[in-house]
Amino acid sequence: MARILVCTAWPYSNSPIHLGHVAGSLLPGDIFAKYHRLKGNEVLMVSGSDQHGTPVTVKAEKEGVSPEEIAERYHQINSEAIRGMLITFDLFTKTHTENHFAVVHDVFLRLLEKGHLYKKETLQYYCEKCGRFLPDRYVEGRCRNCGYERARGDQCDKCGTTFLPGELDDAICTICSSPPVLKETEHYFFRLSAFNESLLNYVSSKTHWKPNVQTFTKNWLEAGLNDRPITRDMTWGVSVPLPGWENKVIYVWFEAVIGYLSASIEWSKGTRNPEKWKDFWMDPDARHYYFLGKDNIPFHTIIWPAILMGYGGLNLPYDVPANEYLTFRGEKFSKSRGVSIDIPTMLSRFDPDIIRYYLAANMPENRDSEFDWDDFQAKTNNELVATLGNYYHRVLSFTYRHFGSIPPCHGVDEDWRKVTNAISVAVNEVDQYLSTCQFKKALKAVMDLAQFGNRFFDSVAPWALLKQDRDRCGSVLNLNIEIVKTLAVLSYPFLPRSASDLWRLLGYEESLLSKGWGWISIPVVPGQKLREPRPLFSKIEIEEDMAMFKEFEKLNLKIGQIISVADHPNADKLYVLEVDIGKRIRLVAGLKGHYDKDKLVGKKIVVVTNLQPAKLRGVESQGMLLAAEHSNKVILLTPAEDVPAGTPVNSGMNPSDQVLLFSDFQKLKLVVGQVIDARTIDVGKSMKIEMRNGAIKKGSKIAVFLPSPDASIALPLLTNNGIVITVDGDIENGALIR
Repeated sequence: MARILVCTAWPYSNSPIHLGHVAGSLLPGDIFAKYHRLKGNEVLMVSGSDQHGTPVTVKAEKEGVSPEEIAERYHQINSEAIRGMLITFDLFTKTHTENHFAVVHDVFLRLLEKGHLYKKETLQYYCEKCGRFLPDRYVEGRCRNCGYERARGDQCDKCGTTFLPGELDDAICTICSSPPVLKETEHYFFRLSAFNESLLNYVSSKTHWKPNVQTFTKNWLEAGLNDRPITRDMTWGVSVPLPGWENKVIYVWFEAVIGYLSASIEWSKGTRNPEKWKDFWMDPDARHYYFLGKDNIPFHTIIWPAILMGYGGLNLPYDVPANEYLTFRGEKFSKSRGVSIDIPTMLSRFDPDIIRYYLAANMPENRDSEFDWDDFQAKTNNELVATLGNYYHRVLSFTYRHFGSIPPCHGVDEDWRKVTNAISVAVNEVDQYLSTCQFKKALKAVMDLAQFGNRFFDSVAPWALLKQDRDRCGSVLNLNIEIVKTLAVLSYPFLPRSASDLWRLLGYEESLLSKGWGWISIPVVPGQKLREPRPLFSKIEIEEDMAMFKEFEKLNLKIGQIISVADHPNADKLYVLEVDIGKRIRLVAGLKGHYDKDKLVGKKIVVVTNLQPAKLRGVESQGMLLAAEHSNKVILLTPAEDVPAGTPVNSGMNPSDQVLLFSDFQKLKLVVGQVIDARTIDVGKSMKIEMRNGAIKKGSKIAVFLPSPDASIALPLLTNNGIVITVDGDIENGALIR
């Protein structure tokens, strides 16, 4: 029995996890862990929410709440989504725990004691307008290596190049868009350069690594490593365990990877043996596997091994089977970039096995792969349903209807040899591919066996044999059930829900996992009662324009309440508004001649909160209110019922934190529509309504999003608690909203 530690990259706790998280790290790690559990190996699978990443503080500032509130909110959402995807962690924890703090402090102090850390004055980005040092996610600019315009302060997501402060061209503060300056501050540095040769020797020995992972890592090491700061000027994060450092925290790139160790220790404390974690971390025969996206490679093949070398006595990674990117319309899935299809939304529409199947079949193992709605539907209906599900159902329903239990097998030696050979080939291939983290090939071997099963079922024609030779009919059905049983075991790492359901339909009382991989070689038992079969998969139909609604997520809309109104000092048609959206912002709006100042104060409106700030006649506007315009008439949008200022208007979707350019906003079409009935709206033409939550009143005029010029479905604007957004007066159907 082998010991296997499975570690998956920690998603930031600032938004719901998306398909990119699942395809890149969560699903491959889960498939691998389930495979080893089936094999009877001792498996520990850990991960958790990265709650100290700067995306959390960015989100908190935009919502006007504490980082802890954001971190806890999305930890709960993502924990539930992970369970919904049937991903089975021994522990999915979080970094904002006493246990994690203690383990990180121990590592920090051990490295300090051994001379691997030192203090140094360094230059950091500082925004004079905001009056603070800027963490990496608060800085964006152009990558010197590949020219990517949206590289962040410490790393380019496109080419993987990392930066020190000052190495990013045309840098700006993401909060106020001002160019930051470099300012001196004192920090602790990790003496990474001292591990260069040891890491080269370590990486050179990993001939089983993916070529892209080993090549990428070697190139880094051969270029020479630089020491890196491991503290930063913030108050949210793991504290520095030294007096006088209360206003600084340990850098998230350093402490997050320590989470694999702290999670193992936390898991161990929950068992009867608090020292159990040592079996995985100190036994030299235990193997550690790290599943992550390619942007995380250096943190797991260089930095984390260096920390472990410096600490001493702990196992280094055995394999880092990093995946490439899952893309959507050619762009990497990234919540911060506004490219996201989140898991809670997917699970509200599709069975988890369907999502798992498509992502496994389309997994970006060696090159980027594209998520495509049409392909998702085709693979589900033509492969999962028509090949695998259909084979299950035709075998079980025919056998159940005519025999009720598993019939005996005799006198079909040639057919038996065909079947046992096909099963042997599939088992060997799946075993080989799963053990080496080649998940697409393993899934193909499973589907090849299902295709063989369909051909074999057709070739023996049990419906004809039933009338001619019932015993022979029972024998070939027995062989088909052997194939079905094997498929249940082989498909379990990929499709745990259907595999477990199938196992029960075969009449087994104990769980598939408790029987394990070895049950493949144990013949089915004649006379074992079958349960009444039912289809395990259903065809799906992607709703028209479903994918296009994701464009709506580029907007971050909130309910605002107007606090005060003043005349613009330099423009006759403009007001300057102070608006509460959970925090106070200033808006410049062309409402003069349409609304008196006293009629505006106290009014609830809808505000685009992620629009790039702009100066209008010398006064900066920090967002934009939404209003319908037609024939010189301007009518504000407002919630149909009273809701608190700051309430998100998300229509059941997940808005972006990305700064939105006005030119990009103009590409999105928002219009006024009049509700005809619960499924139809008039926007100058009749359209269907895609309701995500909430309810709308017949005859009311509401704001809707049109996903494309020729769309036939509109998305009503709703708050996160289902309150519809209406217009504050009468205006033509189809009037544009700006």
